[in-house]
This record gives sequence, C-alpha cells and structure tokens, in this order.
Amino acid sequence: MKKYNNKISASVMCSDLLNLEKDIRTLENLGVDMLHIDVMDAHFVPNLTFGPDFIKAMQAHTHLPVDCHFMVTEPDLMYSKLQMRKGDIFTVHAEVDRDYRYMADPLHASGALFGIAINPDTPVEAVERHLPYTDLVLLMTVYPGFAGSKLVEGIMEKVGQMRSFLDERGYQDIEISVDGSVSNERANYMASLGASVFVCGTASLYRKGMSLEETVPEFRQAITL
Repeated sequence: MKKYNNKISASVMCSDLLNLEKDIRTLENLGVDMLHIDVMDAHFVPNLTFGPDFIKAMQAHTHLPVDCHFMVTEPDLMYSKLQMRKGDIFTVHAEVDRDYRYMADPLHASGALFGIAINPDTPVEAVERHLPYTDLVLLMTVYPGFAGSKLVEGIMEKVGQMRSFLDERGYQDIEISVDGSVSNERANYMASLGASVFVCGTASLYRKGMSLEETVPEFRQAITL
C-alpha cells in the first residue's frame, strides 16, 4: 500500500465559535494541516451550519487550506459563490446524482482539490464514476448532521475496502478521508487500513477538560505510523 502523509483536518464546527480566530491561531501554531468546514443546508442533512460568506472569511484569515464538506442538495449554489485557493478541498456527495467534472476541472486549474463523499450506508462502488477527476474520497463514519454522533458499527472496515477498491482500479493517488467520531485509537487503526486525512472533532481535538495544546500532539502521534 502506498505511503501517504497523514494529515489533521480540524473541525471548525467543534471550535468555540465565539472565539474562533483564537482557536485558528492556536491550530496554526500547533501545525494542524487544514481546517474542516461542514456546510449543511437542513435538507441533505437535518442541520444548518456555515455558508459561502463564512468560508470566504476563513480564507481571508488563515493560510491553512480549508477542507470544505458540502452536505447539501444543491452544491452548484455553493460552487458558484466561491473561489477556492491552492490546496483547498471542495468535497460533495455521491448521493447527489450528477457528473461533477464541470466542478473538478476549474478547481484543479486553480490548484484546489476535488473530493467525493459517501454516507455510511452508501457502498464504495458509488464513487467509481467520479474517480477520473477525484483527489480525495471522504468516508462518513457516522450518520452526518451533528457533532458528537456515534460511530457506525463496523464502519472502520470500509476504509480498507475503499483502499482496495481504489488501488485495484489504478487510483493509488486518491487519498481517503474519514469523518465522524475519529478518536486517537480509531484513527490509528484506520491509518493502518489506508486513511490519510482525519477530520478531528469532539472525539479527538476538542475533548472536554483538555486543551488543543494537549490534544493535537497526542493525535499527531496516533496517526504517525
């Protein structure tokens, strides 16, 4: 299996939103690789979170890439309002049935990356049509919508299934991201199965009674194989 540079994507949704800039500066100083922004529309998932203006504000206030996960029924509305930078990630869902090449090509031209996500009950085969223009596959390991959700039983094995699925089709360069209840121990195991981008929320970086100065180095150690 190809060796990847494992990366921490800190979930902004789990930050102290009234002191977000302070958290961002701390995450930057601690060497977090990117900031994960969950965009929800209260239709695709039962929650409403951030939108294009928030993403633009984040881009203006950090040098870190923004790892944007669009859990929306109309991704075109978001795509038309954003300018992604080099290293930023624009991830949409395979469950929204369309060919996304019209998004991926301009993103690649700007140096950004295109991701395709699937929910826990969606089979790995659902990503196949998108692979020629995909940089990253995001596997939801919880049912999406809210922070602190419970890990779906048996879902971690899907990482190995996806890695084999990609490798067998010649897509060794496509990375796997995991999102949902990603604790240190689970991240370590999923890294061994082929995950390389870890969306970190309340199970890892934002743990009660612990500071980011404590949790970030611990998590980094967990994904350093």
